[in-house]
Amino acid sequence: MIVTKGLRKSFQPRRGSQAVDAVRAIDLTVDEGEVYGLLGPNGAGKTTTLRMLATLLRPDGGDATVAGADLLAEPGEVRRRIGYVAQGGGTTDGASAREELVLQARMHGIGKADARQRAEGALEAFGLTEFADRRCRTYSGGQRRRVDLALGVIHRPRVLFLDEPTVGLDPRSRAQVWAEIRRLRADGMTVLLTTHYLEEADALCDRIGIVDHGEIVTEGTPEQLKREISGDVVTVGLPPATVDAAQAALTRLPCVRRLERLPDETGLRLHVEEAALAVPQLLRELAAAGTEPELVQLQRPSLDDVFLALTSRGGEAA
Repeated sequence: MIVTKGLRKSFQPRRGSQAVDAVRAIDLTVDEGEVYGLLGPNGAGKTTTLRMLATLLRPDGGDATVAGADLLAEPGEVRRRIGYVAQGGGTTDGASAREELVLQARMHGIGKADARQRAEGALEAFGLTEFADRRCRTYSGGQRRRVDLALGVIHRPRVLFLDEPTVGLDPRSRAQVWAEIRRLRADGMTVLLTTHYLEEADALCDRIGIVDHGEIVTEGTPEQLKREISGDVVTVGLPPATVDAAQAALTRLPCVRRLERLPDETGLRLHVEEAALAVPQLLRELAAAGTEPELVQLQRPSLDDVFLALTSRGGEAA
């Protein structure tokens, strides 16, 4: 449904300054009916990629097709086949959800009677009927975001682009938006989204591409990334007085890929290649250092672990 090869975009911050590569070379394939997530640090190129595919920015190079239409040669046809929900939303304070939906449908060339019928269907599908005729200024953040989603699909696009679909929402509202995205996927919609929330990508996406410095550095299903890239995670509980000595001893081991102190200084969190082989080595090294662990716990790696391992700016928000 989406195929890109070498897609790139540069910006010149100010006249006479050197151009900055926002997107260097994005190669991407998204299958029909798939939810694909773009994950990466601030400034990695996620939103720029989305805006190019939605025809809001013209690429400087590369090729892409979206829903069978050529991005550069047929931008108008691409726009007819996609829906786009921006991070800032698209509702107007003084209009109601019903009015917004009818107007959006009419702007896509849908007849008046059909537009009203589609608006009614969207209000019901997205759980908006109860407040459909109130002004949007009275809606909660989650309610407005569900209106945004309804606006993005009122014309029944083949592909939906979502830029940070739940940013700033409380957990309850975020869960409601997640439910709507899952429903759209169940109905066969292809969705490409960017997100700052690692747990969101884990919960929603069939596949994830991690973007850094304008390129996709790896991609796969959440489970593949957690299994193949992060290895295993071992938490070692220690008396606080021994944490420094334990850290110095374990850092030397080749099997330890990354080591972090627990926030409360009660132990260490280690990323290792294979826990079954690493744990005996860890225990031997701790014994040699005169330290006995109070706890050794194996954990499944998370997308946070994958993200930190693969991005050069892991301290930033995703």
